[in-house]
Amino acid sequence: MSATTLTPDRRATLHRRIRLIVAFTIVYNVIEAVVAITAGSAASSAALIGFGLDSSIEVLSAAAVAWQFTRRDPERWEKPTLRVIAVAFFALAVYVTTSSVLSLFGGDRPEHSTVGLVLTALSVVIMPLVSFAERRAGFEVGSATAVADSKQTLICTYLSATVLIGLALNSLLGWWWADAVAGLVIAIFAVREGLEAWKGDACATSVGMILEDEHGRHHHDDESRHEH
Repeated sequence: MSATTLTPDRRATLHRRIRLIVAFTIVYNVIEAVVAITAGSAASSAALIGFGLDSSIEVLSAAAVAWQFTRRDPERWEKPTLRVIAVAFFALAVYVTTSSVLSLFGGDRPEHSTVGLVLTALSVVIMPLVSFAERRAGFEVGSATAVADSKQTLICTYLSATVLIGLALNSLLGWWWADAVAGLVIAIFAVREGLEAWKGDACATSVGMILEDEHGRHHHDDESRHEH
């Protein structure tokens, strides 16, 4: 179903669904941030601490979308909200790049963390489901910000997998540098997605086109009523 054929009830349902998804994302990531930073500090793991900070950035992105969908006319706030999400992507890229480079040159070797392994494994399973649900609802309603936020959630999944692999390789093989190298790849992807969000290209269907089509349809309906 395209956004141009949505009924008011269906649109309201999708807006409500997106609000619930981002609310869950915020709560989950707040818990994730606290647990990851605590476990990372206990294990002297830069990767886990960074993972916790990334969760904080994810909360910012989700909160921006949640705020947008509390407005009477969410479409009006597409551009500024997209800019906030883009900045979150850029901040994530800067942090991951910095922490990865420092880890590579500093030779930091985190200790084994069972809590960290369980936490990141859970995120690898849960976050793709959350991302898919928000992305699907965002495409249907024609919201570039919801789609952009779903990509931010997917970035969190990649980072979760990276940290999980890094912690596992460090614990099993002593490969302390593995997650730092993968982190640089994630940083490149984050910059790419940030640029798309900044330009407003995060959704295949332009919100402006949707509003234009709706205006055209309403105008056509008005003309039809006048004819009758």
